[in-house]
Amino acid sequence: QVQPVESGGGSVQAGGSLTLSCGASGVRLRSYCMGWFRQVPGREREGVASFDSDGSTDYADSVKGRFTISMDYAKNTLYLTMSSLKPEDTAMYYCAAATIYSSCALADFETLQWGQGTQVTVSS
Repeated sequence: QVQPVESGGGSVQAGGSLTLSCGASGVRLRSYCMGWFRQVPGREREGVASFDSDGSTDYADSVKGRFTISMDYAKNTLYLTMSSLKPEDTAMYYCAAATIYSSCALADFETLQWGQGTQVTVSS
């Protein structure tokens, strides 16, 4: 079973950039739909971006043009590159894996395993 582990969170000023990483030992991430989700206290977990092994990506409207999801196949690592960060991007960010069916789009994403989360805090 894939067990994602995230890293790279931290504090950054608005307008800054941050890159999150996600990896899993013993399994190939490209065998799964991979995604980034985020959650703030009192709110539902929100899909941020997803990645299919065929290279297809999907983004929440709130992050389009600012965030990029990518995978380094050689390093077996998933990334979320975040630019032009806003205070409303503050959240716990989770890496997630799902079985590949016909689509890895966020609307079709049914998480099998969550990472432990990494906190991103954006100050104004």
